[in-house]
Amino acid sequence: MRITQLETIRAARQPNVLLLRLHTEEGLAGIGEAFFGASAVEEYLHETVAPVLGGLASPDPEPVARLLAPYAGYQGAGVETRGNGAVDIALWDLLGKRAGLPVVELLGGRVRERISIYNTCAGSGYVGSSSRQESSNWGRSNGRPYEDLDAFLTDPGRLARELVAEGIGGMKIWPFDQAAERSGGTEISRAELAAGVGLVEQIRDAVGDQIEIMIELHGLWSRRSATAICEAIAPYRPYWVEDPLRADAVDALARLSADLDLPIAAGETCVGRRGFLPLLQRGAIDVATVDVQWTGGLTEARKVAALADAYGVPIAPHDCTGPVTLAACVHLVLSQPNGLIQETVRSFVRTWYGELATGAPPIDGGAISLTDAPGLGIELAEGLLAAGDVSRRATTLAPAHSARDAPVSSSRRVTSSSSASSDA
Repeated sequence: MRITQLETIRAARQPNVLLLRLHTEEGLAGIGEAFFGASAVEEYLHETVAPVLGGLASPDPEPVARLLAPYAGYQGAGVETRGNGAVDIALWDLLGKRAGLPVVELLGGRVRERISIYNTCAGSGYVGSSSRQESSNWGRSNGRPYEDLDAFLTDPGRLARELVAEGIGGMKIWPFDQAAERSGGTEISRAELAAGVGLVEQIRDAVGDQIEIMIELHGLWSRRSATAICEAIAPYRPYWVEDPLRADAVDALARLSADLDLPIAAGETCVGRRGFLPLLQRGAIDVATVDVQWTGGLTEARKVAALADAYGVPIAPHDCTGPVTLAACVHLVLSQPNGLIQETVRSFVRTWYGELATGAPPIDGGAISLTDAPGLGIELAEGLLAAGDVSRRATTLAPAHSARDAPVSSSRRVTSSSSASSDA
């Protein structure tokens, strides 16, 4: 199964998303995805990864992951890791398509047919304009439906009732982020604390215990301030508090966890087993929110899941990124015995996810499942490649003549809609 072409696709409507297709000589195409810094990841894939893939007779996920492991930058989810994650996801998709099996079967099979979801209360424009986690990148009030971020800030009770009516059993909100921006996370005023807690109280007043509440702190706080926030929201019984501190502040996070009687979730920004191991060893987290793409792909994510299982910690894969990553998450979480819950963003799933890809895992009320389609079961949306806001870049891979010969690659960029459609 030699790869003959590496193709990247970017749509201006979601500039942070980079779609990847790996084409093989058998006529198959595996789909992958990267999120954040799309232009830098794209350059890395074509300039660095393409020559490596072109020289491989059988590019299977495990050996390719080893080949692409960067010498520098392996401790952070930077360009190389995100690019490698996109490649790895595409290779698993190819593996499933070649075998005629869904990826979940290649991961060992389903340990459950469906799993509960929660709704991250973002709007469709959330973190769409840059790769910064800040309120200026929240994309509020862009006129599209399901503006759940604006709703949780202005009328959280109504939003909670709406989600309960849909059968969704959990909602994640971040009512303290703007306070963190004011102080740099060093302190929170009584007024700011009361305002954030008030939003949580409105949810409980509206629906009681009919919905679980996840409180996201985005790693923006010092331990002292994070402790104050957690103690203030504890009476409202949050399902978890997510990333109260940066995940690499292991000692501080372990102490915070020990001081509180609240579940702590973390891990979307951790990279691989070595990123999670200190947190697990110190008992710093109760839930591992591994990001399948940012951690380097399914090859590494399944090892993170197994490691977490050894410490008695469940996984709840992160998805606030793109449609391909969500599909990969569901294949992972349905195959792992310690799968707890799957993050979804209804404002993404019901708007731009479908504009980029089809075949997404079906969501029925408060649960998500998989079809029996081979691979990840997901493909580019019909007409996407011909859309006027889409640019494509393709690198043709020539095989090496010997083990010492470097593969010869030729790259071309397709930007116009007419050229894109004729070159599909």
